[in-house]
Amino acid sequence: MQEAQPSVERPTLSRDFVLKGNVDALTPGRNAIMDFVHEHCADEQQEIDIQLALQEALANAILHGCKNDAGKLVHCSVEISSSAIELIIRDCGEGFDTSSASDEAEDGTNLTQHGRGILLMRSLMDEVSYRHNGSELHLKKLRRSSG
Repeated sequence: MQEAQPSVERPTLSRDFVLKGNVDALTPGRNAIMDFVHEHCADEQQEIDIQLALQEALANAILHGCKNDAGKLVHCSVEISSSAIELIIRDCGEGFDTSSASDEAEDGTNLTQHGRGILLMRSLMDEVSYRHNGSELHLKKLRRSSG
């Protein structure tokens, strides 16, 4: 009989990114963040889900939080552990009524004028939450175990 090897918990990796608050920074910022995620994410579908949710989150922060002003900044923190990939996106805006982030019918139809992006992020990520009156977004994608 072979003795079980102790499980080795991989250390948590983290990196912070800062983007200018205008649309010109959106694609290069998203790409830099996704380059870091790609280095540590072996699941292609999870990576696609994260990229789509991140794109929406950054667009919201730039357009609504920073009002497309390059003089303002969007901060994104990425934390990668063996169990999850977490992103925190913060902007300098006043936030929004976060109760509208859950205005959807039982069939999933979005009932607000805006917020299709919120519904998209909720469908792609395992956890989506807001802090600081909506100016800080937390996205979490649980990692599938390999094997």
